[in-house]
Amino acid sequence: MIARETEPRARTATEPEPSRTMSRALQKMFAPWIKSASAAYRANVGNELRKYGLRYDDLLDEGQDLDVGEALKRLSAEERDMRQQRLKRAMDLSLKHVYLSKEEQAMQTPFDFYLTPVVEEVKRERAERAALGTTQPYNRQIP
Repeated sequence: MIARETEPRARTATEPEPSRTMSRALQKMFAPWIKSASAAYRANVGNELRKYGLRYDDLLDEGQDLDVGEALKRLSAEERDMRQQRLKRAMDLSLKHVYLSKEEQAMQTPFDFYLTPVVEEVKRERAERAALGTTQPYNRQIP
């Protein structure tokens, strides 16, 4: 009778884990589909934002993320005013159930990020302060 191994053989250091191999294979298999779906989604979001004259960063809510609130405080007064005007116009158009004209929609730049770089800077500063063990210069607690 031939003796069979009952225990699984040990992996060598060069062999990848089976689950990692499978996830890489799935990632390679679905990467083109995910890439095309994300491009279509981005185009759809851009079209919806253009209808109301908004930018993607206008959708960031300072009530949900206090880093966004801090970033808004760091913006210039002109940029804050422009953001408020875009939001007011979008609410007005939405209440009237109309969109901007096609000419005005063509002039819009929904993915011109003005707030995201500042938010990322605020998050980097917060992470640096946490690494150094210092206190926060602004209140991060949600009431």
